[in-house]
Amino acid sequence: MSFSRLLLGLSLVLAISTGGLFAAPPNFLIIFTDDQGYGDVSTYGATDVRTPNIDRIGREGMVFTSMRANCTVCSPSRAALLTGRYPDRVGVPGVIRTQPENSWGYLAPGVPTIADELGKAGYHTGIIGKWHLGLESPNTPNERGFEFFHGFLGDMMDSYTTHLRHGNNYLRKNGEVIEADGHATDLFTAWAVDYLRERSGKKDEPFFLYLAYNAPHFPIEPPADWLAKVKEREPGLDEKRATNVAFVEHLDHGIGQVLAALDEFGLSENTLVAFSADNGGSLPHAQSNLPWRDGKQSHYDGGLRVPFMLRWPARIKAGSKSDYAGLNFDLFPTFLELAGTKATDPEQLDALSLVPLLEGKAMPEGRELYFVRREGGRAYGGKSYEAIVRGEWKLMQNDPYSPLELYQLKNDPQETTNVAEKAPKVFNELSAALARQIQKGGSIPWQKP
Repeated sequence: MSFSRLLLGLSLVLAISTGGLFAAPPNFLIIFTDDQGYGDVSTYGATDVRTPNIDRIGREGMVFTSMRANCTVCSPSRAALLTGRYPDRVGVPGVIRTQPENSWGYLAPGVPTIADELGKAGYHTGIIGKWHLGLESPNTPNERGFEFFHGFLGDMMDSYTTHLRHGNNYLRKNGEVIEADGHATDLFTAWAVDYLRERSGKKDEPFFLYLAYNAPHFPIEPPADWLAKVKEREPGLDEKRATNVAFVEHLDHGIGQVLAALDEFGLSENTLVAFSADNGGSLPHAQSNLPWRDGKQSHYDGGLRVPFMLRWPARIKAGSKSDYAGLNFDLFPTFLELAGTKATDPEQLDALSLVPLLEGKAMPEGRELYFVRREGGRAYGGKSYEAIVRGEWKLMQNDPYSPLELYQLKNDPQETTNVAEKAPKVFNELSAALARQIQKGGSIPWQKP
């Protein structure tokens, strides 16, 4: 047993023997879905898709209405979530892919992940599902702080039933190449339930589980019976939309099984469950980001605003709501603070702890939110494009070649009117602020040496 876990065990004994003088540290579960738009969760107003289990997390906890993902695509958003730093500051401004010539990120070795930090604090750390931060050493999950990995190394699956990518098998159980039968959503759900069952027998050791589903990322492949149910219930839905709705509802069913496992194994009360998505939904695949403009790949809020909920019965009041405008990676310092530990390099963190909100207090004011994406192909040419939000103002591009646009979100939340020429003072101030943010990431390589 490590020294940190010995201390943790002693603190638990003290808590019990003194009648609860110190609360036991919580377990942490992040449920992270892939390309699930704001408008594809019924809590946020969707009427054609039903997500009762995701809704349950919010109903029994706190619903956030103004949170954003750290990027409008997968790898950068995940790199930020797991490090508490903006993605270009950990070497992942763009998507990490199978082919090196089309890969635009390399997770910086040596940067502590949330799994590293919680592991040092005595937590067992596990990841189930999609990794997408590296296909080989030193950037596999077991080398980046996770004691247990059961999932998929790659970016997306060619099919949810073959689990291949470009014909390669990226399914792993720790370092072992594995094969599995069934729909990937069902597999990840079953593996998560197995993990929770195993951890329930070791309640003296808290856990951190990162459950990252591939769904509802395309290819949109719901099981046939789920699609049939949706078509029967919503006969007027467009075929594409019906297929996506069924895909999301199948995913929601899996999340329900995970929540039921927490109940069954006596883990619900002191487990903080966080639910969110890595970016907005893909409009060509009939995903919904309503009421926000545009979708995945876009710096308009349809690409960035995501569902975000926290449930922790021991501490978060059921039915709570917050309109705080933060980012997914704020979970990093939040979890560390609640675990009673500190980041190895706190001055390097860009994220802010959400604990004040859980205590009914205000968050610090004056925060800037920074976004970056680098991409190849004819539309981007390997260049990056950025956005920054400060209060009611947002300055942004959606490709490296277009002029910057400025929106006053308070009066124009749907970003319909570019006011760059009408508010030159704000435009210049935010342009300078954006340049400073870009400079901070300039020293970090985003290609493998």
